[in-house]
Amino acid sequence: MYKYMIALIAAVTMLTACNNDKADENGGESVQTTDENQTQTENEEQKQPSQTDTQTSPKHEKWSYLPEYDKIIEQIGNEDYTFNKETDNDGKRVFLIELNGEKQYKTVFVKNTNRLKIIKINGGGEVYDEILK
Repeated sequence: MYKYMIALIAAVTMLTACNNDKADENGGESVQTTDENQTQTENEEQKQPSQTDTQTSPKHEKWSYLPEYDKIIEQIGNEDYTFNKETDNDGKRVFLIELNGEKQYKTVFVKNTNRLKIIKINGGGEVYDEILK
């Protein structure tokens, strides 16, 4: 019985020591996944600016995580728009999008159906009305 306990403790100690060596090889960064190549790739991507990041305006960064953001930018263009959240509840999210202080677009995203509507305010009417995938 004691031999099994000692063997178990020795095995755990050795595994722990081996795990710490990998963290030191990565400059002190701890490795959270078992796939070392994937972790190194993720670290390199974080250090290097992505080519697609140039499409996101600094004003839009706090909204770029939204599911409808990419489709909105695709439809209206990536100018220096200002996104003003009008409504964001369990059912829908509504934005008023301004350019140079003038309201240009209104977007309505229905959350339970993933339907996005984009409406041009100054006489353009409905620009987009589809369900996002």
